[in-house]
Amino acid sequence: MPATDFNLQQNLELALGENPHVAGKRLRVESRAGRVVVQGNVGSYYQKQMAQESLLRVEGVQELENQLEVHWA
Repeated sequence: MPATDFNLQQNLELALGENPHVAGKRLRVESRAGRVVVQGNVGSYYQKQMAQESLLRVEGVQELENQLEVHWA
């Protein structure tokens, strides 16, 4: 059974919160009918990739647009 938009949103936020590479970052994630957009700032391209991989593992994600920006500290 496919996840509803509400459940998908919760699962996406949980996945980011549980990822030690991006936990605590102020990232915004929006979902609608399996299409996900993630926005915000991270400190490295590795963090950007880890956030993307976490979200792609969530059941119900059909398409991901990664708009994260890397800002070196």
